This record gives sequence, structure tokens and C-alpha cells, in this order.
Amino acid sequence: MARVKGGQISQKRRRHLLKYTRGFRWGRKSKVRQAKEALFHAGTYAFRDRRNKKRERRGLWQIKIGIAARALGLSYSQLMHNLKQKNIGLDRKILCLLAEKHPEIFREIVEKAKA
Repeated sequence: MARVKGGQISQKRRRHLLKYTRGFRWGRKSKVRQAKEALFHAGTYAFRDRRNKKRERRGLWQIKIGIAARALGLSYSQLMHNLKQKNIGLDRKILCLLAEKHPEIFREIVEKAKA
């Protein structure tokens, strides 16, 4: 039976794995076993944090909308309640954008919500 040496396929698999660990620290970028473990954890964190990012953004939008609404005499919760009552279907991302970039349009929306 022939002797199995390094093996092109195995080397290719390792090279492919190490390609994704560039920039990692210490042995996690060069040692295959550590790199594999680091990649596994990195994938888990990435999956989790893609969802956390959405959560954090929504919180930021709420804060910014609340600040802009208070300047016009409404609290955040009152504004959102009034918007729902008047069937004004703008999501928080758009409201935040309007509050930041186009305050005059945001003011009109708040006035409609107040009326």
C-alpha cells in the first residue's frame, strides 16, 4: 500500500481555512486547530451581533425621535400613539431620518399627529 504524505487536498483545506483567519491574533491566525476554533466562535458572534445591531439601531432611532418630539411638545410615546391613531404609517427609521435631516417635514408630521 502506498504511503500517504501531506496530501494536496488536505493542504488546500487548511489554506482555505487560514485565509479566513487573517488579522486574528497569536496562533489563531496560523495554527490550524486554533484557527478552526476561532472561526467557529467568530461565526457564532457574527450571527448573534447581526441581530443585536438591529436592536441597537432601533433604540437609537427611538432616542432621536424622542428628543425631536420633546422639542415640539410631545413625548415619544404620545407621538407614536397619536401616529397609530391617525394611521400615519411611518416606521421609526424614517421618522428618525426626518427628525435629523428634514426637521420642517418632521414638524408637519408631529402637527398632524397632535391635531
